[in-house]
Amino acid sequence: MDKSAKIYVAGHRGLVGSALMRRLISPSPSVGEGRGEGKGPYTHIITRTHAPGRMPKCGERRDAQEPPELDLTDQRAVQELFEKEQPEYVFLAAAKVGGIHANNTYPGDFIYQNLAIQTNVIHESWRAGVKRLLFLGSSCIYPRDCPQPMKEEYLLTGTLEPTNRPYAIAKIAGIEMCWSYNRQYGTQYLAVMPTNLYGPNDNYDLQNSHVLPALIKKMHEAKIKDDKEVVVWGTGTPRREFLYSDDMADACVFLMNLPSEEFAPLLAHYSSPPLINIGCGKDITIRELADIIRGIVGFKGEIIMDISKPDGPSQKLLDVGRLNTLGWRAVTEIKQGITMAYNNFLAQ
Repeated sequence: MDKSAKIYVAGHRGLVGSALMRRLISPSPSVGEGRGEGKGPYTHIITRTHAPGRMPKCGERRDAQEPPELDLTDQRAVQELFEKEQPEYVFLAAAKVGGIHANNTYPGDFIYQNLAIQTNVIHESWRAGVKRLLFLGSSCIYPRDCPQPMKEEYLLTGTLEPTNRPYAIAKIAGIEMCWSYNRQYGTQYLAVMPTNLYGPNDNYDLQNSHVLPALIKKMHEAKIKDDKEVVVWGTGTPRREFLYSDDMADACVFLMNLPSEEFAPLLAHYSSPPLINIGCGKDITIRELADIIRGIVGFKGEIIMDISKPDGPSQKLLDVGRLNTLGWRAVTEIKQGITMAYNNFLAQ
């Protein structure tokens, strides 16, 4: 990507999108090894807020207000954005996301909003002649009882985890759409599947968040209240992989800057979907995660496992051999990443 190329980041205020923004704006990445290619800053980044734009302050010019509201589920609105801005590269990070409780409570929202967002953005990217598109999915696309670590070719080889099936099916449809457009129209759309992410601008709502930010908030509130215990769902034995969001963003920009002779094979037009995993290649148990967070937050009480609550799959570890072979590896260790995430939580 040329430094002056028009780059559209869909979902730039979320956990994933804000990490991409930091990576694109920064002169050099703060994390991630990469190979030194495509370092920022990029000077023409296109964004739109989902919330209504603010009104100008007294004495402020009207054109200084934030960009207007954009509902990515609105096909006409997305079409107008692409016709006006004509982006050359697209990072599709916009999505409705959440933990087990949110997925179980709002399955209709999860499948509708994600299908609509990705359908509109991918289709309009084709209409506008976008050079490359990166579609961000999730490791939950793989079967519930998938062999470990999970390789890209395991997609659609088994039954999905019931608690997040609507979200997973939507993301699988996005992968298929990228693949189909590549085959029919010769586009260059790549789907990346990050493992569990955490970092700045995470969602700390205890009803709707993922396990790591939920534990940060639980431990922090327990410390403030001087509680004697914190209850954690499940047995604590399932193993999960966690990746700091800025590592993920560096991997994404790294992939988008691959030379054609390395990028084209990832698209695999007919033999397999254009799919690549992004992770650190290491996992820990939920109990180990809780202990790490307890130490970083400074909570002195006990951790009680509520075994009446669901565990989910026993392990979810991505095989990141394909990404590592290209020359990229994650560098942020779990304790370092959680410390940075907790400091950001305190700042908010």
